[in-house]
Amino acid sequence: MKHRIIVRYADQQLKNPGLTIHLNRCISATLEAQGITVPCEINVLITDDPGIRAINLASRGIDKETDVLSFPMFDFKAGEFPKDVSTYIDPQTGLLPLGDMAISIERAKDQAKRFENTLKREVGYLTIHSILHLLGYDHMDEGEQKKQMRLREELIAAQLDILR
Repeated sequence: MKHRIIVRYADQQLKNPGLTIHLNRCISATLEAQGITVPCEINVLITDDPGIRAINLASRGIDKETDVLSFPMFDFKAGEFPKDVSTYIDPQTGLLPLGDMAISIERAKDQAKRFENTLKREVGYLTIHSILHLLGYDHMDEGEQKKQMRLREELIAAQLDILR
């Protein structure tokens, strides 16, 4: 499946071709694991703590750094991707615009160290997590939705061999 994955770096010093390849791999694997059979477009911003803090404040009114933010284009229901997506396809590109994500590389490095993971594992996990949000998964409750999302995250991470 040929997805359009647009990775931007907020600062040229953050730019990392290996990270871009890893992001593409994680996004593609997550979409495949979720049975997405149409070409999608996803925008990814790699930023630092001040950058993600500004986005968090502007979009959610929360003046605090976070590891990843997800901005779905559509309100899909978790695990129930529409059979007919023709109304969602951008007629100019022929792609399904899933949405945007922003990852703080500083938060990812800190969490990798704290959880005794590699940076590859941490960024991969955050990417999987964000794509699942774009597909309608949520974890705001402590119940079934969160369990369902965590199960999918770990299954996809295992398929990518980015285990804890």
